[in-house]
Amino acid sequence: MKAVILAAGQGTRLRPVTLTMPKPLVPVANKWLIAYAIETLKGAGLHDIGIVVNNLDSPIVATLGDGAKLGVRIDYIVQEEQLGLAHAIGLTRPFVGDEPFSVFLGDNIFQDKMRDLLTSFPSSDSEAAIVVGEVPDPTRFGIAVVQDGTIQRVVEKPKDPPSNLAIAGVYLFRASIFDAIGRIKPSWRNELEITDAIQELISSGQKVTPYNLKGWWIDAGKPDPIILANQLVLEELPYSPAPEQGIEGDCQVSHRVILGQNSRIVDSVVRGPVIIGDNTTIRSSYVGPYTAIGDNCTIENSQIEASIVMDGCVIRHIPNRIDRSLLAHNAQVIHHNRMPDSFRFVLAENTYVEV
Repeated sequence: MKAVILAAGQGTRLRPVTLTMPKPLVPVANKWLIAYAIETLKGAGLHDIGIVVNNLDSPIVATLGDGAKLGVRIDYIVQEEQLGLAHAIGLTRPFVGDEPFSVFLGDNIFQDKMRDLLTSFPSSDSEAAIVVGEVPDPTRFGIAVVQDGTIQRVVEKPKDPPSNLAIAGVYLFRASIFDAIGRIKPSWRNELEITDAIQELISSGQKVTPYNLKGWWIDAGKPDPIILANQLVLEELPYSPAPEQGIEGDCQVSHRVILGQNSRIVDSVVRGPVIIGDNTTIRSSYVGPYTAIGDNCTIENSQIEASIVMDGCVIRHIPNRIDRSLLAHNAQVIHHNRMPDSFRFVLAENTYVEV
């Protein structure tokens, strides 16, 4: 069985971060979002993966290459126009052929690794299997109605939800889904909705079964969910003693602190779970729990907690604690103690600043 990851979206809900990087490459606990999907697939024995991108110049292609460094084989499928999930899946038929296949959205993270589902589907009697999870706000999702162990109906973002079972962005299909996609019409959004194609399978008498997620899952499409995903992943770090190398001066460093190569903690307090990349220096600072700091960063005379700091960032002399923040690559947050006292900003589109 082959696998498909959909990663052609523009990531508009995560701007300005996604103005310079695709959303699937945003790091969570110092690992790309898309890497979590790849690891789940690889853990279930799926090594042939097709990734749908908007063009072959995408940074996703340059970053992941042929997949060898991740232990998988990657092909790329181009969706030049984002005309819906069903449209994207329809483009994958030359890659998957007539065999069963799985589809993952490239920006979701799951505690559940779904190994049994992924390994058992090819021999099952289901024409499709849809991963679902209970949510408190079902109007934001495609929703499934389940009865007697099968999905009876699906509806996209209903105003009056018939259930609280959200379609969680993982699908398993047989080749019949391509014929179903060919029979549906664009929605009011002018997109081919995968929920319409699934409903087409159901209406034609095909068996579509649900898989109920175990544990948490995050649709990491906005800054707050990205930061929450970072916290949940770091929370699952196994116990490790406080690092000994790279600790200098008067430090308090707790357990579950992962310190990268050539990184230094100097005269600072670091309370895990925290992950710090390579060639990063923390000096005279406090780094609180649930923080991920990338490579080649500098944090001096500052406090930060429950945040994501990407590669190459500089944080210096910030008088108040930075909390629940997302700093993209090479961002600089610096306080200058000079008169007149003022703020100076250089902000991209859709930037959010709270002072």
